[in-house]
Amino acid sequence: MKRPLQTVLLALSGLGLLHASLFTDLCLRYVKAGMRPALIASGAVLLALAVAEAWPRRRPGRGTEPAAHEETGDGHHPTDDDHAGHGHDHSAVPRVAWLLLLPALSLLFYAPPALGAYTASRQAPEAVPEREHFDPLPSTSPVPMTLTDFTSRVQQDRKQAIKGRGIQLTGFVTPGGRGDGWYLTRIILTCCAADAQSIKIRIHGTPALPANTWVSVTGTWHPGGTLGTKSAPVALDAHTVKKITRPSNGYTDALPFPAP
Repeated sequence: MKRPLQTVLLALSGLGLLHASLFTDLCLRYVKAGMRPALIASGAVLLALAVAEAWPRRRPGRGTEPAAHEETGDGHHPTDDDHAGHGHDHSAVPRVAWLLLLPALSLLFYAPPALGAYTASRQAPEAVPEREHFDPLPSTSPVPMTLTDFTSRVQQDRKQAIKGRGIQLTGFVTPGGRGDGWYLTRIILTCCAADAQSIKIRIHGTPALPANTWVSVTGTWHPGGTLGTKSAPVALDAHTVKKITRPSNGYTDALPFPAP
């Protein structure tokens, strides 16, 4: 790979990162918001390297004589070609480096979609941590809950405080496959898309909307097994399902707040 092409590759990679992290919100499809400053800095460094690579290099003046080479034992004066590595240039970049051009162009012209139902349908639900103490539920109805909190209360709260209470949950639609119902889902990132985990609640009583549609669901716990134990199904009998805009904290299992 020649030097001008290396410069182009560095510039495209830097522009792709800046486009995804500084000028748009595309980076939030793949990483948590806290990683954004690091992506911006990386894009700026790549652009700076591209500028440095493209900057004309200063050459020695006419009056400057190159340093004399030592004479070898056979009277031969080593030349620059002798020091170049037996006739081939070790500074050449492997052709496989061209593969870096693909992600750079994809960030500029065709960014991959955010994680959603396709990913969640191929994962087992994330195990929720064990809890021994649960605060009393507020008197409001329906009670806004995260999917993790709902799961914990259904299978771990021995006081069964959730029984008969109206619950409001928010997430996106994941098809349920065979059987009745579909899944309300949230995907959680620890750092980036590579460590994504999903948490899902089975929804009964209403037909499924298209996959990846963000919805707010109100309803009551779907009876089965013994509430407060592992035998209780993590499911909701839906009374209303309302389409919403994807919240800006879509990669956390937190109570939603609107996108800016």
